[in-house]
Amino acid sequence: MAWVAGLGMLVGLYLGINRWGEIPFVFWLFAGLLLFSAFSISLGNWMDRRSIIRLDADGIAFENGVRSVRLTWPEVQNVAIVQTRLGKRVQVQSAQSHFTFKTMGESTIGAQQFRTGFADGQEILDTVLQNCDMKVTAEKDGMVYYARA
Repeated sequence: MAWVAGLGMLVGLYLGINRWGEIPFVFWLFAGLLLFSAFSISLGNWMDRRSIIRLDADGIAFENGVRSVRLTWPEVQNVAIVQTRLGKRVQVQSAQSHFTFKTMGESTIGAQQFRTGFADGQEILDTVLQNCDMKVTAEKDGMVYYARA
């Protein structure tokens, strides 16, 4: 939908130039913002579709098409969790790196049902907390912070 809006705006600007002459800069800026938004949405969707989490006896690996992070269980220092409308957003942190994933969330718009996040996201979170022996250290502004016991 954002691509349609951005490209439609460019076509409208082109037709406007042919009909009225010069078009104010603010309209070109708006068209650029629409196209940037479309690109950002497409990139985010592409990364979400390519996100993979692998768990093994040694640690956890995360890949999303742009980033690749591998952490051993001893390297994981803390985990931050925030509950959203569409599941939990989980950030796994080490001294040098971090990654974020979402647990499964569902929403319904009209007659369509949408799912986001990892279907096994809660199990992944539980495995990280268990293998790293993490306990709740703080709760602030809807976020729950876990660190090693």
